Amino acid sequence: MKKAGMMGAAVLITVFLCGCSQDTAVAADGAGIWQTDYDAALKQAAAENKYVLIDFSGSDWCGWCIKLDDEVFSQKEFIDYASANLICLLVDFPRGKPQTDEQKKKNEALAKKYNIEGFPTVLILNPQGLVVQRDGYQRGGAANYVDFIKSVIAADQKKQP
Repeated sequence: MKKAGMMGAAVLITVFLCGCSQDTAVAADGAGIWQTDYDAALKQAAAENKYVLIDFSGSDWCGWCIKLDDEVFSQKEFIDYASANLICLLVDFPRGKPQTDEQKKKNEALAKKYNIEGFPTVLILNPQGLVVQRDGYQRGGAANYVDFIKSVIAADQKKQP
């Protein structure tokens, strides 16, 4: 993972990661699994007793973010698993894609809250909103990433009374 300040000059990739609206981002294949409203995501996670996967991304300029989406988040295996088992939240810091000032402020506040220093940073929160894992890009594709998430959740559930 590179530091946020060093990524811009080093990466000039213009691959389209996902289309974003204010409330929902849509994965490259059209599956609408990504939300952009933090409070709504946490509320839904608590109501449905699901874990939250937060992707802090520079979706239109960060090479590792684009690679993570291409190899994992836009793949059917991840989408199928996430749709059934996770609440996915995209906290995006694009340079070229339009984003409302309100969304920018919310994303900046979340980056500060979670001490995000580089992209991609992926957090997994339990249904109560507590961080149980902090990670980023991993090699191995969607199957590997899904297995990793499953192991994080299983380990967290074993700790609970």
